[in-house]
Amino acid sequence: MTDYVVGDIQGCLPPLERLLARVHFSPDRDLLWSVGDIVNRGPACLDTLRFLYERRDNLRLVLGNHDLHLLAARTGARKLSPSDTLEPILRARDSDRLLDWLQEQPLLRRAGDDLFVHAGIPPQWDSTTAEDRAREVAAALTGPDCDRFFGHMYGNRPATWADDLTDWPRLRLITNFLTRMRYCAADGTLDLENKGPPDADSEDAPFRPWFRHPHRLAAGERVIFGHWAALGGDTGDERFVGLDTGCVWGGELTFFNLDSGERLGERCGD
Repeated sequence: MTDYVVGDIQGCLPPLERLLARVHFSPDRDLLWSVGDIVNRGPACLDTLRFLYERRDNLRLVLGNHDLHLLAARTGARKLSPSDTLEPILRARDSDRLLDWLQEQPLLRRAGDDLFVHAGIPPQWDSTTAEDRAREVAAALTGPDCDRFFGHMYGNRPATWADDLTDWPRLRLITNFLTRMRYCAADGTLDLENKGPPDADSEDAPFRPWFRHPHRLAAGERVIFGHWAALGGDTGDERFVGLDTGCVWGGELTFFNLDSGERLGERCGD
């Protein structure tokens, strides 16, 4: 059995199919992990969602910000923008079946010492805390107030965690940490405006890439994430494995062999 992790697909199905063929992926023995953002911006979002749903027994998925955006649009909590490519999903005959399944997916998964999340884990949380916080959002997503959750999900405030945060601000910040974070301060205060790559000066700046701060991860734990295409997959630290290599922007879709650490890339021009 081989476990592979795929970066942000974003509706780019052909490179995913080619990567699965290249590794001779077998439903009988292999498992595919996704770090989220399986849809949006790309040309084949409905086909991608159907493809993954049909292979759900061999898939372990965490939700990304674009996946949550799709679910929010379904409820009417958010209107689609001209750059969104999600309308075919919302109009599809099997939309409810696909989106009901998607909404059941968590924001964080663990396999041994490996943690799978879309954006990252803030430096002030250990892995157990991150799992607990992710379960809070999962409960909101699958609970009776899920439509209200989507109505309160958007926004950049609060930016700083406090254990006494409650209600929608608490859930919004957890969601932002796990699905939108790139830069933060040492205490986890978020800067959600900067989306570019780190530069040499960022090491001395108060807001640094979340994985460059002292962390509370246990020895041997590894965070596997997507979301940040400008990194090109390079974090400079083997404990933090970045897999968004800009497929939807003409880059590559990346597979990561969980056991060997080998990376495979497939160009995404079609």
